[in-house]
Amino acid sequence: MAPPARARSSLRILIVEDHTLFAESLELALSMEGYDVRRMAVSEMRGSQAALVSAIVRLHPRIVLLDLDLGHFGDGVRIIAPLARAGIWVVVVTASPDESRWGQCLRYGARKVLSKTRPLNEIMATVRRLNQGLPVIDREERERLLTAWHRDREDQEELHLRLERLTGRERQVLGNLMEGNTVRDISRASVVSEATVRTQIKSILAKLEVSSQLAAVGLAHKVGWRPPTP
Repeated sequence: MAPPARARSSLRILIVEDHTLFAESLELALSMEGYDVRRMAVSEMRGSQAALVSAIVRLHPRIVLLDLDLGHFGDGVRIIAPLARAGIWVVVVTASPDESRWGQCLRYGARKVLSKTRPLNEIMATVRRLNQGLPVIDREERERLLTAWHRDREDQEELHLRLERLTGRERQVLGNLMEGNTVRDISRASVVSEATVRTQIKSILAKLEVSSQLAAVGLAHKVGWRPPTP
């Protein structure tokens, strides 16, 4: 049996959102339903993610409606776990359609992930259910999103392993390709023949298991790989 709902005026909700218009609309809708709702103007704040977490916790919210794009604070996924450990119910409201990222949010402690493309009523309904002590996500949806996250993590690990196969010289060449340099540019800068550079690129493609320079560059960007510092 679910615990009784608390009075809406005693349920403090904090909106942590970089998009001002969306945040204001959400604040207005929740206020009209009688909730104690505050909005944190992330774009006007400075400091680290740790400072952001501390600022949120000091406001003692019961629910945080969290965007994942926090401007200069970076990826909102990283602050879910410390907020959840502080006993805060985190509901992610995001424009990202990436279900593996949604699964990551759940893995780190979010109670629910909602798309900004969905009607505002869905966010309101989630808040109401949390206030009533009711579940806000079913087992099937949770397992599907967590599975998407696990598969993406395995794929990322596999791509990192491929990149680790590259020699030091091949990593430099891949870094040059990522900067938009041509075979001729790399040849001149390295004082080697174009044939040598093409051989190095052929080896890179084989080790990364891709068929083109564009695919190799895309793979490196996908995992956030950066070339070694000269």
